[in-house]
Amino acid sequence: MDSNDTYKVVNSQNKSNFNFGKNVLLPFCSGIVGSALVLGTVYFVPSIRDSLNIGNNNEIVNNSNISSSQNTFQNTISQTQNYVSLANYSDTSISVAEKVQPSIVGIEVEFPVTSVFYRNTSTTTSSGSGIIISADGYILTNNHIVSSSSSSSFYALGEASSVKVYLFEDDTPYDAKIIGTDERTDLAVLKIEKADLVPAELGDSDSIKVGEFAMAIGNPMGLQSSVTCGVISGLNRNIKTSDATYNVIQTDAAINSGNSGGALVNADGKVIGINTLKISSTGVEGIGFAIPINSTKKVYEDLITNGKVKRPYIGIKGQTLDEDRAKQYNLVAGVYIAEILDFSPAQKSGLKVGDVITNVDNTKITTIDDLTNLISTHNIGDNINVTYYRNGNTENLSLTLEEEV
Repeated sequence: MDSNDTYKVVNSQNKSNFNFGKNVLLPFCSGIVGSALVLGTVYFVPSIRDSLNIGNNNEIVNNSNISSSQNTFQNTISQTQNYVSLANYSDTSISVAEKVQPSIVGIEVEFPVTSVFYRNTSTTTSSGSGIIISADGYILTNNHIVSSSSSSSFYALGEASSVKVYLFEDDTPYDAKIIGTDERTDLAVLKIEKADLVPAELGDSDSIKVGEFAMAIGNPMGLQSSVTCGVISGLNRNIKTSDATYNVIQTDAAINSGNSGGALVNADGKVIGINTLKISSTGVEGIGFAIPINSTKKVYEDLITNGKVKRPYIGIKGQTLDEDRAKQYNLVAGVYIAEILDFSPAQKSGLKVGDVITNVDNTKITTIDDLTNLISTHNIGDNINVTYYRNGNTENLSLTLEEEV
């Protein structure tokens, strides 16, 4: 090996040592230093550390979120339980039923039937419910239970020949006397000779609200003292029948045949309505109606005292005249007088056929129901001021209400 070869080898070894330090050791050390700087920056700069959710803080954040979610869920469950507690609902239903059932009676009525198919008169029966309103035997029910108007060209029903009343948990039939009936309100009062009865507690039907608890109690299909529960579905519903227009309470508590005359009660066990109607049709479910109890008080008091309801009247037969029809005849909207009864307050005051009543006591009158309802708030003998339209002019007069004959 000559000297040049030795040099080359040595130089080759020295060159190899130099490249290792430059290419391996230096980058390695630089990497360590760089990593240390990065980790130090991340760890000691809070904003960066928090944004990366590093270390134990990540567990704290997650645990906090879980705890918050659990609390929200528990609060939701707690609130839901307060609204739909079946235990509370059941306790309410039981206490209301126990309180009211002794005040509800079953009614069976027998009617004579005259038919072209039979020589002799036969009989038919109907059933319903009633509410005890006094300890000495007065019972409030529906007029249509005891005064059936059902008839056809083939048969006719006479006046009730027998009325039986059945008390709660008592199979004894008690003979009942019809004290008075009122077709216009579909109410009637019966009387049985028995003392120490349990009268129902009457509530305030003007204070009830849509959505509140309601229970119907009666004798549907002869099933005595049946209860059904629901809510108040609507207020001030105007339902028209062949006999009259009724302002009623709507409920989804089941009302079936035989429930008529029974009680609709609130969560305090107070009667707020007299069950009277239901809509029965394909596609209809849970629509029943009750007469507000407040509107019955004067009626049954009159029936007990006088055997009939004494009402004030003005003595006209009228038609509702809306804006469109009024324009067609060059009149104004209101109640068009189609007929005036002889010797009536209207005739005595000077009202004439063709007049249009627009106001009574400064209250606007737009329908015949408006006029009827306003007059019903007055007493016999009251004076009212009537504004009417005649021959293009608006006139005023005063008339005295008299008892409807």
